[in-house]
Amino acid sequence: MTSTLDTARFVEGLREQTGGFADAVAGRAPDTWVPTCPQWPLRTLVGHVGQEHRWAAELVRKGRQLPVPDPWQADPGAPDEWARWLREGAEELIRAIGETGADTETRTFFGPRPAAVWLRRMLSDTCVHHYDAACATDTVFEIADDLAADVISENLDLLATPAFAAARPAVAGLRGRGERVGFRPGSMEGWTITRTPDTPRWERGPVEADVVVSGAVADLMLVFSQRVPPEDDRVTVTGDRALLDHWLAHTAL
Repeated sequence: MTSTLDTARFVEGLREQTGGFADAVAGRAPDTWVPTCPQWPLRTLVGHVGQEHRWAAELVRKGRQLPVPDPWQADPGAPDEWARWLREGAEELIRAIGETGADTETRTFFGPRPAAVWLRRMLSDTCVHHYDAACATDTVFEIADDLAADVISENLDLLATPAFAAARPAVAGLRGRGERVGFRPGSMEGWTITRTPDTPRWERGPVEADVVVSGAVADLMLVFSQRVPPEDDRVTVTGDRALLDHWLAHTAL
């Protein structure tokens, strides 16, 4: 887990982003269309976030891998109860991590990892889905720069894990011969990703790449997560656009 954030910041961030998500969806119509998750109505998005927090909490408590739940089967209750239900799910995960110990080894799809990896994974997913909820309900999306940056790094950690390609076959298409994709924020070090014959590799620092996406770190997170298209005015793309398009087509998490 290559993160500059500690467990306390993961906890704080999960509360921040779950709270923002909860405020965006509270009392809204369950069948509201989610444009950035076009197959899902708002109820399914809400159910997914609350369900995965509880699933990760159970996984941490039991110390073994559990079947991935179906978001269409989640029951978030009535819309006026969504905010409470979402916050309770986040607190359940936070409590499970605290009781088990953030450094305690637990099972994951990719082998043994510290329990805190699930806190980080759920925070990353919640950040992106907060944006989905904000788009669906026409509310403001806010995220701190350090959280947005860690979403990018956490996703890259997954993509660079050899076992991940077994779970997501499209990732195998990211193998290459040294092609480089860069994400360059104005306020911090950027990310340079190198496509190698076995797996993508990445590093933080000054960005030198065949194609570079530049912009605010939150906007880079949204491009990376395929929530904002590269042609959006909030970011600038220089270099080999076809390489970037290929990267994005094979990195959906």
